Amino acid sequence: MNNSYIFDLIVFFPFISGLICYGIGRKNETIRDYFAMLSGVIEFLLMAGFAYMSMTGIPLQGEALSYISAGIPGICGMGLDFTLDGFRGIYGSIAALMWMMTIILSQEYFTHHGNRNRYYFFMLWTLGATMGVFLSASLYTTFVFFEIMSFTSYVWVAQEENVPSLKAAKTYLAVAVIGGLVMLMGLFLVYHELGTLMISELLPAAANCSHPEVLFAAGVCMLFGFGAKAGAFPLHIWLPKAHPVAPAPASALLSGILTKTGIYGILIITSNLFIHNQTWGYMILIIGELTMFGGALLAVFSIDLKRTLACSSMSQIGFILVGVGMQALLGEENALAVHGTLLHMVNHSLIKLVLFMVAGVVFMNAHSLDLNEIRGFGKKKNLLKVIYLVGAITIAGIPMLGGYVSKTLLHESIVEFGGGIAMKAMEWIFLISGGMTFAYMTKLYMAIFVEENEDKKLQAHYDSMKRYMNGKSTFALLGSAIVLFIWGVVPHNIMDKAAELGSRFMGLFEEGEVVAYYSIGNLKGSVISILIGLLIYVFFIRKVLRKEEDGHVIYVNRWPRWYDMEELLYRPLLLTILPTVFGVIFRIFDTLPDMVVVLLRKTLLADSPLPRERMEGSVFSSIVGNIRNAIQFIANRTIHRKNPTQWDYVHEEALKQQERNEIFRIIQRSLSFGLMLFGVGLMLTLIYIVFLS
Repeated sequence: MNNSYIFDLIVFFPFISGLICYGIGRKNETIRDYFAMLSGVIEFLLMAGFAYMSMTGIPLQGEALSYISAGIPGICGMGLDFTLDGFRGIYGSIAALMWMMTIILSQEYFTHHGNRNRYYFFMLWTLGATMGVFLSASLYTTFVFFEIMSFTSYVWVAQEENVPSLKAAKTYLAVAVIGGLVMLMGLFLVYHELGTLMISELLPAAANCSHPEVLFAAGVCMLFGFGAKAGAFPLHIWLPKAHPVAPAPASALLSGILTKTGIYGILIITSNLFIHNQTWGYMILIIGELTMFGGALLAVFSIDLKRTLACSSMSQIGFILVGVGMQALLGEENALAVHGTLLHMVNHSLIKLVLFMVAGVVFMNAHSLDLNEIRGFGKKKNLLKVIYLVGAITIAGIPMLGGYVSKTLLHESIVEFGGGIAMKAMEWIFLISGGMTFAYMTKLYMAIFVEENEDKKLQAHYDSMKRYMNGKSTFALLGSAIVLFIWGVVPHNIMDKAAELGSRFMGLFEEGEVVAYYSIGNLKGSVISILIGLLIYVFFIRKVLRKEEDGHVIYVNRWPRWYDMEELLYRPLLLTILPTVFGVIFRIFDTLPDMVVVLLRKTLLADSPLPRERMEGSVFSSIVGNIRNAIQFIANRTIHRKNPTQWDYVHEEALKQQERNEIFRIIQRSLSFGLMLFGVGLMLTLIYIVFLS
């Protein structure tokens, strides 16, 4: 349906609501909170309704909506283009659901916080920008809303306005801006080579590209920009710092949705520009493995609840990138990788919605995220314990829930590809990373919900909390956990159908075979990861990452303080090394032309030596002066012999010449001289007309 303004409303309704919400908040904060919640509900219903009609083919205005397109032409020359298909419908609905739940939680979470008006304004604007990314039909539209989203979400990170949050916000914004600029360079190259940025036109245009090496360079530039937002190694530096300092509802969205906008862009590149390209596939796979393992390792060492969840997000993004890489490597037989990628994206979004909201409830009551301080908080909070377990078991890949299904598909895609020792090593990194996921989620569960706090008074205070979240917050957490549970408990009825609906976006048009998720062979990978996780938890976390101090057992962070990629590499590189190196290079280039000119003037273009420079006067004054000097010399020898004169007429004529020149210059600059010349010219013209014509 072209020019469907109702469909455009999905993108622009949150922007309008944000402005209205801000205006209401200046008058009445309670009404503002409920208006923000209502806006989130309306956006979810709009998005879910359009997605349902698109997926089921229900007609609207006499036309079936199996494929919806709309847009606003003329903006910046290229216009904004939107579309809706299976993948976009699924992810747009997931995003709207997460925003609705986090806005509901925000009312209680921000009860004692400042700058709530600003928070809701940028909350809704970021929702609109995110919808613009997921529904974009062209890379130009993707880029526009991607950059809007980066700047609006920056405010989330800086919301608390303390030193850690402002520093993390600077890092987040720096990565976003640099990534956006590099991405823009890639878009220029793609448009130059293919002549289009419409996503639906990229695949046939790329197949006929005459300069594949230029297209690959463009792809790397765009991968840099999208990978920075996704939190992929080595551009992940913002993620472990931004999530802990941002408010918990915002952290859930940063982790669960905003990282997926980066994955969305990487999927567009992979499925349209480099579909079945082995080189591209290996590159994405290696990045995915490093991200997956590195994030899990950081999470194992972390003793901060939200930092652990943030590092976990980095690791799960790595799992997703492994699936993207396997899509390219497996060629046309990539159904396992395609389905696994989509399902793990959805799993991770819903999981982090649940887990970060649990962290928000913990912080609302304990006012801390340090495991030693929040230890034992949930010991007698059974509802919160169950909600956490739904998210933790799912992300750990325990059978019977969605995380097991998506990880099984990704693992089997690696096994199906084979490839010798290198791919076997990749498989074991995958399994070990899954084991570390089980280990750090067990660490959080044991610390918060099983162990007792070393401070008996604090533990008694935690145990006495009967009402630790209000009804709306309970709805947000419990509702999200139920959605996550139902999503994964019957995979063939829900997850498989969703994977089929979204697979065309990734270039898969065949459904593929039905996977027996609970066969012995598929259960084997999960069992190996769980056993590895148990070993890591028992022999490393409990033995190495805890110590006894003053008769108390506490968690300790043994991660080397000096090993911070931002401080160790990026800041010295960008603020010291590169400015110094380029300063020297540009100084050399600045002085090089002068050096060349001087060299030429000394050698090939050296000036011819003058016999004698004239000190004063001109040739004419010098001739006249010398003549007068000669006459004086003759007169002194004859008629002036008794009274000879000694006068330098050359100097006298030079002074007269200088005086004449000055008078002439005054005359030239005068108005009367101009009029005189005009009169002479006019007189000559009249003479010509009267006598000569």
